[in-house]
Amino acid sequence: MTLVLEAAVLGILTGGVYALMASGLTLIFGVMRIINVGHGALVVLGAYLSFAASRALHIDPFVTLVITMPVMFLLGFGLQVVFIRPLKTDREALSVLVTYAIALGLEGILGYVFGANYVQLQAWYDTASFPIGDFRITYVYVFGFVLCLAILVVLFLILYRTTFGASIRATMLNRTAAQLIGIDVDRVSAVAFGIGMATAAAGGVVFGITTAFNPGSHYDLISRLLTIIVLGGLGSLRGAVIAALIMLVSEDITSVVISPVWASFVFFVILIVVLLVRPQGLYGVRVRERI
Repeated sequence: MTLVLEAAVLGILTGGVYALMASGLTLIFGVMRIINVGHGALVVLGAYLSFAASRALHIDPFVTLVITMPVMFLLGFGLQVVFIRPLKTDREALSVLVTYAIALGLEGILGYVFGANYVQLQAWYDTASFPIGDFRITYVYVFGFVLCLAILVVLFLILYRTTFGASIRATMLNRTAAQLIGIDVDRVSAVAFGIGMATAAAGGVVFGITTAFNPGSHYDLISRLLTIIVLGGLGSLRGAVIAALIMLVSEDITSVVISPVWASFVFFVILIVVLLVRPQGLYGVRVRERI
């Protein structure tokens, strides 16, 4: 029972990190209706930027976010303007190819600069832990969860308590209607892409301090993040958070109760059952078309 409880707690803490990473991906889809298959590579880029900054400046990896998040936001804004905005026809299919090309380009650049060996962000407290009942939790997981939770709260406040957030939500609901009422959807899209990359930077720090990574780590990341947003409902931030928690908690508990081999299988069973009942995901909106 203690092992199950420990697995559940660890799943919640890790799920918060994946929730933040998935929130950026689902926000980009909601605003632009594109699947950014390069999002995993952007998370890895954020981890490497923090790795480089922490070593060069001799600062805590979490402190590097004051540098990496603005840099990633500006980079995302630029990528959207240069590579995504020009796509006018067959936007959905072409965006997959473009973002995949961006991911491959980043993988090549990171491999050239940092090499293919696995690295990990280091902090003085990365092995320190504290007791909870009969088990111990490392501080780094708690710090990472609190950071991701704080950023998610700020993101929700921006979306639901600001005028610009209303513009983002209007664009997510109906891009054409938003344009007709005077919203600059191109600007909203560029900012949303920038926000998505800023969240990737934050998620990358926690990912990099809890997991060894290399330039090819984005393949596993993007597969997990896409699964999360499909379960939660494409374009739903709340769905991304709930789905991430379901994924990580179910995997961790399954690893303890049955075997790590069955961890992903159990989650995919949950995914299939949910999609059979609600094809749009937990919090997605069903789209009806007249033929």
